[in-house]
Amino acid sequence: MAAATRAAVTDLFRDNPGHTFYYVTLTTPGEAFGPALSAWSHEALAQRTDADDVRYSYADSPFSILGENQLKPVRDLFAARPAVFDLDDEASEAEFDLRLRAMETALHRLSDEGLFGVGEARAEILILAEVVPEDEDNVARARRLNPPGPALDAWLAYWDVG
Repeated sequence: MAAATRAAVTDLFRDNPGHTFYYVTLTTPGEAFGPALSAWSHEALAQRTDADDVRYSYADSPFSILGENQLKPVRDLFAARPAVFDLDDEASEAEFDLRLRAMETALHRLSDEGLFGVGEARAEILILAEVVPEDEDNVARARRLNPPGPALDAWLAYWDVG
C-alpha cells in the first residue's frame, strides 16, 4: 500500500509542476473497495467559480482518481479478500477497519518519510484516508494523519467539526 501510494503521489507531484497541493486523499466507498487517489491544488481551485463548494471534493477535482496503474495491485488485494457486506457484522467491521487502517498506515508512513513536506510545509497539506460519502471516522483519521496547522484547521472548519 505504501509503495503504491508513494508512486502515485510522486507521479502527481512530478506531472503537475506549478501546482501547490493542499489536499491529497485516498478514498474508498462504504464497501471498502481498493483505494483511489485524488487531490486538489490551490491553482486548480482558483479556476473554479464554485470553489467553496468543491474545495474538498475528491470527485470534482481535476486530479481525481489518479494513480490507477500504481494502485491496481492494492485494489486487486482488497478484491481478493471477502466482500465486507458478505460477512457477519463483527467480521465485516473487522475487515472494514483492516482496510482503512492499511490506507491510514501507508499515508502516515509516507508523511513520516517527508513525501508531503516537513515542518511548516507539511502543515500546509491535508492528507486523508476517506470513506465517501462522508463517514464519521474521517475526522478521527484526519486528526491522526495531520499535524495541527492551517490545512487541518481549514478542513475541520469547512466541515464544521472544529
